[in-house]
Amino acid sequence: MITISLCMIVKNEEAVLSRILESMKTIADEIIIVDTGSADLTKEEARQYTSLIFDFPWTEDFSAARNYACSKATKDYWMWLDADDMISVSNQHKLMELKDTLDPSVDMVFMKYVSGFDENGRPSIIYSRERLVKSKLGYQWKGRVHEAISPHGKLLYSDIEIEHRKLCAGDPDRNINIYENMLQMGETLEPRHQFYYGRELFYHRRYQEAVQVLLHFLKEPDGWEENKIDACLQLSHCYEKLGKDRKGLTVLFYSFHYDVPRAEVCCEIGRLLMKSHSYNQAIHWFQEALAAPLNEYSGAFIQKDCHDYIPYIQLCVCYDRLGEYDKAYEFHKRSMSVKPEAEAVKFNQDYFQGIIGSFPLTT
Repeated sequence: MITISLCMIVKNEEAVLSRILESMKTIADEIIIVDTGSADLTKEEARQYTSLIFDFPWTEDFSAARNYACSKATKDYWMWLDADDMISVSNQHKLMELKDTLDPSVDMVFMKYVSGFDENGRPSIIYSRERLVKSKLGYQWKGRVHEAISPHGKLLYSDIEIEHRKLCAGDPDRNINIYENMLQMGETLEPRHQFYYGRELFYHRRYQEAVQVLLHFLKEPDGWEENKIDACLQLSHCYEKLGKDRKGLTVLFYSFHYDVPRAEVCCEIGRLLMKSHSYNQAIHWFQEALAAPLNEYSGAFIQKDCHDYIPYIQLCVCYDRLGEYDKAYEFHKRSMSVKPEAEAVKFNQDYFQGIIGSFPLTT
């Protein structure tokens, strides 16, 4: 059995910290808490689980704080979590089993990170993150924000899920402020951070600036292909906000330069075509979304609804607009099988109940 050091950086997390530490207290062999300036009872909460509590002055650098925390690890592997993460009971059992059975030649274990949920609490956004890392091999976090470790060595991809469940929204300007402070100090953003800076600009509705940053990122030879595909999606959203839907479509098709069509891209193509009432073309792309492979271990941001629910409900609408009510009703039933409680599904159910006597539906 391997041993694990849980390494966490925290600030003002008294409301959630005990939730994750209670889950990890029998799994981790030591718990290391690095506080970056709490003004609440975070450290008092942490003392119920560990005496290994350290202060680290906040310098707008998440990697510096994480590297400090991980430098305190004394066990075979260290594992990182955020204070507002959760681990279900079933995934706690999986993590304990991994601890019992992990081949010690493995250097890094990736686990699924669930960071988005639908209205019924089901996972909607999921991607793989480096989560369990062998100590004493010199792995280092990089990046002041959206920090990560460059994967190398012997890697293992696990189906264990960590859920990121915030109780309240954080500072929406934190990340963009860090990037813009870096730029003001004359720092050059490496490709990965150009990508994330572009996303932050989009979130802040600075669409024209986001376009320029993301276009520059796409020209970077060292940019990760998964990020470039996502950048095409973000660019498309920017162009749409700027009233340039045709450019939005063009950049979505450009994403095929990097890899096979992704369901997320196909759904966006279909949606934009629906806006221009090109229903037959939209149908093609929603069908492509249904056929697209789902690889939850790629590291890409996976929007699970793009592989079933969204294509189903959009195909229902497209066929209805074309007057092909049998097909529309069939895709309505498929969408209902995935999300029976969704408001759109309930609306469509009422709609079909209203017309079922008027049209000879064969289903």
